[in-house]
Amino acid sequence: MTPRSTLTHPVQPVHPVESATATTRTAPESAERSVPVPEPAPGPAPVRTEHRAPVRVGLPVPAPVPAEALVPGPVPAEPPLPLPAPAEPPLPRTAAERPAPRRGHAATAAHRPGNLAADLAGLAERHGWTARAAFYQDHQVWTHGEVHDLAARAATVLADHGVRPGDRVLLALPDSPAWVVAFLAIARLGAVAVLVNPELPAADHAFMADDSEAAVSVTGPGAEDRSGPDRRLYADQLLALARTAAPAEPCPAASDTPLYIQYTSGTTGRPKGVVHCHGDPEAYYEFVGRRLLRIGPDDVTLSVSKLYFAYGFGNAFVFPLFSGSAAVLAARRPGPAAVDELVARHRVTLLYSVPSAYAALLADRAVGHAGCFASVRAAVSAGERMPAGLGERVTDLLGAPVLEQIGSTEVGHAFCANSLAHNTPGTVGRPVPGYEVELRDDAGQPVAPGGTGELWVRGPSLTPGYLNLPEETARALSGGWLATRDRARREPDGTYRHLGRVDDMEMVGGITVAPQEVETVLGAHPAVREVAVAAVTDDRGVTGLRAYVVMSASAEPSASAEPSGAVDATERAARADQRAAQAGQGVRTDHGRQRARAVRAGRPEATADGLEEALLSLARRHLAAFKVPRTVRVVPSLPRTDTGKLRRHLLRQGSW
Repeated sequence: MTPRSTLTHPVQPVHPVESATATTRTAPESAERSVPVPEPAPGPAPVRTEHRAPVRVGLPVPAPVPAEALVPGPVPAEPPLPLPAPAEPPLPRTAAERPAPRRGHAATAAHRPGNLAADLAGLAERHGWTARAAFYQDHQVWTHGEVHDLAARAATVLADHGVRPGDRVLLALPDSPAWVVAFLAIARLGAVAVLVNPELPAADHAFMADDSEAAVSVTGPGAEDRSGPDRRLYADQLLALARTAAPAEPCPAASDTPLYIQYTSGTTGRPKGVVHCHGDPEAYYEFVGRRLLRIGPDDVTLSVSKLYFAYGFGNAFVFPLFSGSAAVLAARRPGPAAVDELVARHRVTLLYSVPSAYAALLADRAVGHAGCFASVRAAVSAGERMPAGLGERVTDLLGAPVLEQIGSTEVGHAFCANSLAHNTPGTVGRPVPGYEVELRDDAGQPVAPGGTGELWVRGPSLTPGYLNLPEETARALSGGWLATRDRARREPDGTYRHLGRVDDMEMVGGITVAPQEVETVLGAHPAVREVAVAAVTDDRGVTGLRAYVVMSASAEPSASAEPSGAVDATERAARADQRAAQAGQGVRTDHGRQRARAVRAGRPEATADGLEEALLSLARRHLAAFKVPRTVRVVPSLPRTDTGKLRRHLLRQGSW
C-alpha cells in the first residue's frame, strides 16, 4: 500500500465542546432504451469564481479558543489568503480515479463547473441568498452566507494542518452544519472528502481510512474509540479556529476533478469506495432537484437519509445549496415522533425517506397527526421497492404525492424517478433527464419489450470507478454503462417497475424463486407490517423458503383471515388489488399490547401461531406449491442497512 500523506503539522486531538455546532461490451443500438427529453424552464447556473494564482504559505498552528467563540455569528471581512498548491496537478493514484469521459454534463456554454465550494458561494452571492436560512438544527439557524464564509476560513485551518490538494480527508460526523462546513472546506482546498457514517464500528472506520489512504480525519464526540488516520481534528476545534482565520482562496478544479469518495452500503459484501467529481452535484440538482422536484428558495427539506449516504447527500446538501432553500438537519435518524415535530416546527415542504420509515410513520399515527404535515407538498421514497399499497396510504396521511425513485451510489443520486408532472405509483418512474436506461439479460443482451431484465444506466454523474478495485470497476462499468444489479420491467407508458435486486433471487429445489412475489402476497394481509422471504438451510441441509414477518395488527389474526382482493402472485407489487392495500388502512401497529393481551389470556404464543397459519393458508391459495414458505417466523424487526436496505444475506443465515 502506498504510504499515507505526511502532515506538516502534528494535530493533537482536542476534546470537543458540546455546544459547538449548534467486460467491455456495449449493448447493440436495438436495446430497449429510454432516452429522456430534457424538460424546459432552465434555472440559474452557478458562476465560476476567478481564481488567483496559488502560492505556498506557511501559517502557524492556531491555539484552541474558548467555547463562547463557537456561536454562529457575523465575522469581520478579511482579504482571502492564497491556498497552498502543488506545482502541478496531482496524478490519480489508481486507474479507478482516472476520470472516464463525461457525457452530456450539466455544464453549459456560459458556465462550466469548477471548484464546487467556490461555485456555490458565488451562486449564493449572485442570487442574494446569503441572508437566507440554509440549515436548521435544534434551535439554531445557519444562513447561506455564514456557511460559505466559515467554510472558506475552515479551509485555511485544514491547509494549515497539512491538508493539500488531492489529499483524502475522512469526514466522520453526524448531520450538522459542521458537516457542511467541513465538506465545503475540503472541496475548496481541492482535497477529497471520504464520507463515513460516524456510528460504524471501529473496524469499518479502520478499513475505510486505510482503503482511502486518508491523511487526516474530521470527527466529533464519541470518536475516541474509532480507528482512522493518526491525525485527527475535531469538528468543534475546526469551527473555533476557523472563526479567527482568514478565508482561503479556492483551489482551481475541473468538473472531472475528484471531489468525494462514498462507500456502498455493503449489502453484498465489503463496501466499495465510489469516486465522484466536482461537476457531479450540479447534475444531481439540475436533473432531479430543479427539473423533477421544482425545488426553489422557499422550500424546506427534511431527509431521513443522512448526508453521508448518496440519497441524503443530494437531498439535504446539494439541493438546498444549489437552490437557495433550507434543510433541517438531525444528528440521529429521526423516528416517527421526531419527524412529526420537525415537519411541523420548520414547515417542511419536501420529505425524503425510505419505505420502512414511511411504514413506521403510518404505524405511529394518532388522531390529529395528519395536521403535522400540512406544509408538505411532496414526499420522495428511495432505497428499496415500496410495498404495494404503502405509497397510497402515505399519500393519504401527508396529503401530498409520494414520488418513488431509484438511484445508486455509483450514479450519485437518482437516475429513474417519478416527478410532480408525471407520477405513476408502484413504479420508479421514467429515466431522469440526461440519463439513459436499458434492460439487459444475463448475457448482456437487450430484452424484448415488456420483458424483465437488469437495469443498465449511463449519464453525466456516473462514477469513473471504484477506489483501488480495477477488476470490480471493469465488471460493473462497460462501455460507459453501469450494471446496477437491479431487476426491472419497462411498462407501456415508459415507466419502470422495480422487481428487486439480481442478487435477491432464491434457489429452492433447483427452481429459481423471486422472493418479492411471495412477499407481495403475504404483505397484503392486514396483520403484516413488513415481510421478507429467503431460502434458509435447516440442520438436515435441506433448503426451504422462510418468511420473516413484523406484525402490525392490534387484533389476533384468524387462520381464515384474508385481505379483501388478495393479490395474484403473477401480478407482483403494483398490480395488487387496491382493496388489499386498503385492508391495512387505519390498522395501528402495537405489537407489544397485542402480545400482552395474549399473555393475559394465558396464550402467549397464540398471536404468532395464528398469524403463521393465516399466512401459510394465504400463500397456498395464491402461489405455486414451490413458492409457499415452509415456515413463518414473527420477528420484532428485519435486518437493514443504515440506508434502509434489506440485508438478505442475513435472512439466509436464519439469524441476525
